[in-house]
Amino acid sequence: MINQINSGKIENELNLALDLPEAERAKTYNLDVGYSAVTNMWELIVKYNGSLNRIRDELGITVIELFYGYAIMIIPEELIPRLTLYDEIEFIEKPKRIYFEVNHGRSVSCINSVQTENLYNLLGAGVLVAIIDSGIDYSHPDFRNVDGTTRIAALWDQTIPGAPPPNYAIGTLYTREIINEALLIPMPERMEIVPSVDLSGHGTHVAGIAAGNGRASNGLYRGVALLSELLIVKLGTSVGDSFPLTTQLMLAIDFCIRSAIELDRPLAINLSFGNNYGSHTGRTLLESYINDVSNLGKTSIVVGTGNEGISGNHTQGVLSMGRNEVIELAVSESTFGLSLQIWKNYFDHFDIIIIAPDGTRVGPIPRRLGTQQFVIGQTEIFLYYGDPTPYNVQQEIYLEFTPVNTYINSGVWKFELIPRMIKAGDYDMWLPAGGALNPGTRFLAPSEFTTLTIPSTAYRAITVGAYNGYTDSYAPFSGRGYTRDLDIKPDLVAPGVDITSCSPGGGYTARTGTSMATPFVTGSAALLMEWGIVRENDPYLYGEKLKAYLIDGTRPLRIENIYPNRTLGYGALCLRNTFDNITL
Repeated sequence: MINQINSGKIENELNLALDLPEAERAKTYNLDVGYSAVTNMWELIVKYNGSLNRIRDELGITVIELFYGYAIMIIPEELIPRLTLYDEIEFIEKPKRIYFEVNHGRSVSCINSVQTENLYNLLGAGVLVAIIDSGIDYSHPDFRNVDGTTRIAALWDQTIPGAPPPNYAIGTLYTREIINEALLIPMPERMEIVPSVDLSGHGTHVAGIAAGNGRASNGLYRGVALLSELLIVKLGTSVGDSFPLTTQLMLAIDFCIRSAIELDRPLAINLSFGNNYGSHTGRTLLESYINDVSNLGKTSIVVGTGNEGISGNHTQGVLSMGRNEVIELAVSESTFGLSLQIWKNYFDHFDIIIIAPDGTRVGPIPRRLGTQQFVIGQTEIFLYYGDPTPYNVQQEIYLEFTPVNTYINSGVWKFELIPRMIKAGDYDMWLPAGGALNPGTRFLAPSEFTTLTIPSTAYRAITVGAYNGYTDSYAPFSGRGYTRDLDIKPDLVAPGVDITSCSPGGGYTARTGTSMATPFVTGSAALLMEWGIVRENDPYLYGEKLKAYLIDGTRPLRIENIYPNRTLGYGALCLRNTFDNITL
């Protein structure tokens, strides 16, 4: 177990993971994410000050330094207690899984006229659009110029070992020259030079919305910034896992910003994925990193709100003295395990009783910092009471449900909250994002609000929800605000229902989700930066200023009269309004 004097530098989930034997941790869904049993190594996110040279030399570990005092470390488990003793180390988190979340869409977003009218005629020239996702079909005509050469400035595939970018430890970097060499050769021989593929098609679809040039459809399904060059990062996955991790995402963001600075180009970054782990106040290390690097270069980072709106994975309430509350959670059959986060004000105190589907009760559970363990039937429960951290005033109570043998007990679990001393009383509970759960596992009285996925609660990100552009109505799946601190998110919404864009193999397909809404805004950011920075109308048109201009141009949907609101933010993307307002 980690020395509790130093464990204040470590997030709650990692503290619990380190408290458990490896065999127990391996049975959980979340606690071994970032750990390799083969090498006994952890991949960690670290916030630090000063220099890491002493730590690198004395511990002999792999350190990848990012911007603004963040780093990714690969370290043996037994050295983590020593790591916490260094004054240079401020805070440590384990990685989390992240889950992946056109022509009509351009029209309702008021983009067509900005692309075609002589007054603007903006197509993203001179701007880099970064797609950090599942990869890309680099052979697709929409990502090639008229002469057949690639529009991709660089493709970093984190899943293919061999030749990573300088100062990064994973994957292989394919330059424009290497991709063009591959494009001169027919399939399948082409794959011997650049073997990177997009198995899910998610990244290809997203890239097509943001910046596809429509060559395979005679322009019908063109994207927004069709003359922008592309930076592509195919996110890696951890050993034995099919989902990318937040550590790989931070490396990808760092790579894209460094590349844009080296090329002296403005940069719009698209992030169409997220997770549910955290207080939803924008204070995870990933979100703090996004907030900090948004000030670097000429960068705008666009993040989708996720598809948790009606997933049933969130509930909330307000406790008052003398009134207990019971939260009911349905767990479907054949569930291997799940985690549950309770986020509350540190100064609110309540007891918890856990009631299993067969009526067995555990508790009241004492409010004791550290790990507590219970067994109910076929379910083993690990509960961890955390402290506030230097980055978060909220308190987390983390529960991990693991099977004694094969599955945890199915049925309705109940959590009775018994107030003891209440000053504010508000609390939130989150399950993992929908991609991690069996169908039917959900809260019986869920809340669709504060269902934003992380990192969309980062305050300097441009946060995008989805709406139905065909009916001008809500997209019920779209993650909704506000943050737990009541910061206004989403900032705006864009079309996300039945969006047609590129698919691997050279064709097109329709998809639905906030993943499809986000690149409309990313492409729009590229057009704004072309007008402002490339054409020298406004050299500071990026970051928070660009976000303000996008919000200024939003249009209301007829289903809502009051703006901002939790579902639509300040309104729907309307790029023509934005340009008309700034060129008055």
